[in-house]
Amino acid sequence: MGKTKMIGAFAVVLALALAASLAGCGGAAGSASSSPAESGSQPAQESSTMSASGSAAQSQGIDYLALVNKLNPLPEGWEDALETVHFTNSVGDDVEVEKKAYDAYLELKADLEKEGVYVDLDSARRSVADQERIMKEFTEEYGADYAKKTVAQPGYSEHHTGLALDLYLIVDGKDVVENEDMMEYPEIWEKIHAKLAGHSFILRYLDGDEHITGYGYEPWHIRYIDDAAIAEEIMGEGITFEEYKAGKVYPEVSYDYGDSKLYTRAELEEAAIQVKCDFAAWEGCELHNLRYAGDGCNTPENVKWLNEIDEGAGYVQAVELIGDFHSPVTEDHPSAWALDTEYTDYQWWLGRTEDGGWQLVSSGY
Repeated sequence: MGKTKMIGAFAVVLALALAASLAGCGGAAGSASSSPAESGSQPAQESSTMSASGSAAQSQGIDYLALVNKLNPLPEGWEDALETVHFTNSVGDDVEVEKKAYDAYLELKADLEKEGVYVDLDSARRSVADQERIMKEFTEEYGADYAKKTVAQPGYSEHHTGLALDLYLIVDGKDVVENEDMMEYPEIWEKIHAKLAGHSFILRYLDGDEHITGYGYEPWHIRYIDDAAIAEEIMGEGITFEEYKAGKVYPEVSYDYGDSKLYTRAELEEAAIQVKCDFAAWEGCELHNLRYAGDGCNTPENVKWLNEIDEGAGYVQAVELIGDFHSPVTEDHPSAWALDTEYTDYQWWLGRTEDGGWQLVSSGY
C-alpha cells in the first residue's frame, strides 16, 4: 500500500483528540456479559454490579489513541480503568474485548454480512499477567533467548489494551482460523479492510512497514481508535499508527535481492522481514535500504559461527543482509549511535534450520 508524503491535518486532529477525556462505553450486545478487567477471566453475571474501579473507568475513560508497541508500554493504570465484555466465539473460545470496541465490532460484523463476508473474533484482550505467564512458560521450556524472539514482552503487547482484535474467517460455513489458511483469501480481506474505518477501526500491521510497526503483515489484526474521521485519515493515507502518532511519514525502504541461485526471492524477503521487525525497536532510527550480500555468505564456516552464537539452534543455512540507516537526529531518543549520522553497510546475519524460518542471530560491522 503506497503512502503520500503529507499527513495533512494530523497535528490539529491529534491535539483535539488527545485533549478530550474519552469516558463511558456502550452497552454490550448479544449474550456477552460485562466485567471490570480485574475480575479475572470468568464472565460476570448479566446483571453484574460495577465495582468502584469500574465506576472510575466510566468517569475517567481510557485513551483510545494510546500507542502500545515494542517501544511504548501499556499506560499506567490502564488495566484498572478498562471495562471489558466476554463472549464465546464460534469455535467455543472465550474472548474478552473492551466494551466500546466490542459494540463497534458487532456493527462491523453486521455490515460485512451484508456483503456476504462472515467473520468472528479469535482473540482480543490479553492481560499483562497472562503475557508474563506465557513468557515464563516459554522460557522454562525453550530458554530465554527463544522466548525473547517469539513472545511479546509483557506490558508491550497491543492486546493488553483490549482494543486490538484478531479476526478469523467463516467461509462456506467453515471456520478458517489458521494464519496460513486465512492468507489464502486476499479478496475477502480486501472487503473487510474497506469497511474498517467507517466503524473506527484501522488495519494495524501493514505489509512492508515491519521496520515501523515491529510486526509482519497481519490482515486479521485490527485496532479500535473510537474516531471514524481519524481512522479514515490513517487508512486513506495508507500509513501506520506509529506514523500518525509521530506526525511524520517514514521513507520507503529500498531492496536489492540480487540474482541468487541458492535462495528464492520469497526466502530473501522473509529474511528481510525478520531484520525489519528487529529494527523497529531501534528508537529514532530510520532504515533506508537492505540488500543481499550474495550466495557466498552461506559457507560451512558461517553456519558454524551462527550455531556457536545461538547454541543448540541447529542452523543449516546462513544469509547476510546489508543495509544503510540514519541514527536519531535529536537527543529525544537515548541511543548508542552517533547523533544524526548515516550508517552504511551495516550487517545482519540470519540462520535457518532444516524445517524452520529465518532467525536473526547477529548484527553489526
